Amino acid sequence: MSDTFGEYQNRLSELITKYSDRVDFLTIRLEQAAETNILLRTSKIETLSESIASGGQIRACYRGGWGFAAFNDLESLVTKIEEAIASAKMVGDEETILAPVSPIQAVCRIPLIGTDPREISLAAKKDLCDRYNQLLQSYHDCLTTTSVSYSDSSQRILIATSEGSMIDQSWSDMEMRFSATARNGEIVQTGRETTGSRQAYEDLTNLDTQVIGAAARAVSALSLPKIKGDIYTVVIDPILTGLFVHEAFGHLSEADMAYENPDFLEVMSLGKRFGSKDLQIFDGAAPIESENNSIHRGSYFYDDEGTPATTTQLIKDGVLVGRLHSRETAGKLDEKPTGNARCLNYHYSPIVRMTNTWIGRGNTPVKDLFQGITEGVYARNWLGGMTNGEMFTFSAGEAWMIRNGELAEPVKDVTLSGNVFKTLANIEAIGDDFYWDESGGCGKGGQSGLAVGCGGPSLRINNVTIGGDTN
Repeated sequence: MSDTFGEYQNRLSELITKYSDRVDFLTIRLEQAAETNILLRTSKIETLSESIASGGQIRACYRGGWGFAAFNDLESLVTKIEEAIASAKMVGDEETILAPVSPIQAVCRIPLIGTDPREISLAAKKDLCDRYNQLLQSYHDCLTTTSVSYSDSSQRILIATSEGSMIDQSWSDMEMRFSATARNGEIVQTGRETTGSRQAYEDLTNLDTQVIGAAARAVSALSLPKIKGDIYTVVIDPILTGLFVHEAFGHLSEADMAYENPDFLEVMSLGKRFGSKDLQIFDGAAPIESENNSIHRGSYFYDDEGTPATTTQLIKDGVLVGRLHSRETAGKLDEKPTGNARCLNYHYSPIVRMTNTWIGRGNTPVKDLFQGITEGVYARNWLGGMTNGEMFTFSAGEAWMIRNGELAEPVKDVTLSGNVFKTLANIEAIGDDFYWDESGGCGKGGQSGLAVGCGGPSLRINNVTIGGDTN
């Protein structure tokens, strides 16, 4: 990143001092990003690009009203500050309530433990994609479409606030996605795999097993029987657990869903029991506090409002004890800020978002999760999913029937659906395994692809509705 970026600190301090007495709160966020994007679809190169972008955003709050201005010309700072202040004054009509945060002076970087992606040439990154694409295409002649995508982004963020904070933070994030579609007459099946890292380019260079697995799932599913739709006891693997806790429960824990919605606040009232005493759910961006003391794709030191990252326990011993906050939602609910205000880039205002979300490891050996199930389903990985409030539907990447406590025949077209609160209550056992899934790209409020981590153990859940063949 350009060394001149840091030279703006004095300029930002001067402008904050000049304009802060005109509003209740003022923040300037500058951003530099170097990005690579590659997309191969079957035998064609659809995207091959490197880019460098810089810009910023101004947020001003006056009498509870927010003004926002984004820009990519750093010379327009003064104009954009005045625009944001004018907008805030047009809409503000109540008291400004922001949870307090102590002023912070910090320079920090999420540390890499391997090669920085900026040290790898575009040609080498394309060669990596070509190799994976060849693995997909050569797996079986019934594969009709394959795709491989690679992206990396190295960001440097400078945040200055009217309360005296000046934070210079940077990180690199990498992601790869693979898919293969197989066809046999009218039958079409797809296998997918996604992974990412904030630690090393090498995390993306040895994925042959995962890539071949995506192709194998697509091909094998062509000849599998469809599952019979019914209500089953289900065992899900840690990847599906991570998807479930993020999509079905995590979004409901984001306080901007609740702070102006009394009915929803009642549903998600602190102290309410949602599961057994063995159920623990967390969200946390703080790198040194995450499971296994490692860095995940939702890790950072400070959020995009300059609030320190934390680890927030959402459910403790089955009881709701916390939620995720921006400074505004925390202030209005009289709770502590959690450092969960995030934006995709400088074009967007920070909103409450998850970071790394996980269910805590349990005590049940994984093999024991299957005991006593006369007829059930074991589901692994995921193809997709959707949520609507407290309702969810997820598609499993692969699945097997469980018969008399043992894995039996594989089946396809397995979708799991239900009510998140009933499903949490129906968790019968929590496995003693644990896995972090770094594939997450979260979407909310028009900001899609925000890096997150999801994790958890295997779970045994009863009374799960499984869609499939109803004949």
